[in-house]
Amino acid sequence: MTFTTRLTAAVLCGVVATSLVPATASAHSTRGELLDVVPVSTMDTTQLVTYLGDYDLDASRVRFDVDAKRITYRTIDTKGKPTTASALVAVPRNNDRSPRQVTWLHGTTGYRGSVASMTDGNDRAAALLFASAGYLTTAPDYLGLGTGPGHHPYVDGPSTVTASIDALRATRQLAAQRGRKPDPRVMLTGHSQGGHAAMAIGQALRGSREFEVGGLAPIGGPMKPTLILSKALNGEIANGVAYLAYWTVAWNRIHHLYSDPAEAFRDPSIEALFDGDHRNEEIFAHLPGTVSELFTESYLERLRHLTGVLRAKMREADSYCDWRPAVPVSIYSSSGDRDTLIETSAYCDRQLAKHGARSTLIDLGPDVNHGRAAKLALPRILADFDRG
Repeated sequence: MTFTTRLTAAVLCGVVATSLVPATASAHSTRGELLDVVPVSTMDTTQLVTYLGDYDLDASRVRFDVDAKRITYRTIDTKGKPTTASALVAVPRNNDRSPRQVTWLHGTTGYRGSVASMTDGNDRAAALLFASAGYLTTAPDYLGLGTGPGHHPYVDGPSTVTASIDALRATRQLAAQRGRKPDPRVMLTGHSQGGHAAMAIGQALRGSREFEVGGLAPIGGPMKPTLILSKALNGEIANGVAYLAYWTVAWNRIHHLYSDPAEAFRDPSIEALFDGDHRNEEIFAHLPGTVSELFTESYLERLRHLTGVLRAKMREADSYCDWRPAVPVSIYSSSGDRDTLIETSAYCDRQLAKHGARSTLIDLGPDVNHGRAAKLALPRILADFDRG
């Protein structure tokens, strides 16, 4: 759930898009329909080894050159209405006509330009890591980030699921244009917000005729948001002020938690920070130091004693580990994580076990913080996927 690459600037490739059809949603849109393809980068194996090393990722499994592209595709918004979203697709340059697939799901960012399809960073590096090992890799930007219109519905499971599955459909169309028919098995992994998303997407794909969960490995996900909330209210979550501010603004747009930002925020101007156009460092610079300085007392009481739609939706957000995957699940976290806490990963492990799942909780250590966890987990996850 980390505010990834706080100081990242969006470096957009100056490449003209290959437009397939206008990138606008229509009343007759087909979910997952591929709209635009923009070349982002091409790297040979030597360049990839250097690039991955710059992001402290183990490059020992690099085998193929990789073409990275930003795609735009049709999907639906939180109300089920047609919209568009974007994703990075990393394509290995090999002769595999039925490539296996990976979906990489990113962590928290308030700025639309810091996602993998738009700029170099940890998330693009993760996608290229898998692609360089031979996987057709999709890294969805989710709604309202990248080139997607509107605002990002932060930690909203249902819309994250629809946008990510539709990204897989668009990826399959891109592959078909190049004579490839991807393996229906999809390896799901992601960090922080993306770890939570991986479990939600896996749950949604049960019984799917299109895709099959081939592997599942969340990293440092906020698997029990109600626990994160209670800890954040007590000042026990690193970056808790930022997470709660973003979450409140995003969920108000979906669930109408307040009519005026002054009902929730002591400084009502904070709402405007989460429009997708403010860079992460700008957001942090304007936030107070504590939750009690962030929220009004009446809103704090609402968060301490959840009722109504907020209570129901938080329980739903807690439920994405309440199922039985057909594949083993590796849950990565660290006892040094003060953002999403290893306790929430342990909760997910217990819930999966209750359903008879084969689940393993992997503690990366007390000296590993939230951001470092992904860099350590990714090479292990790739090795596991290769063995699967």
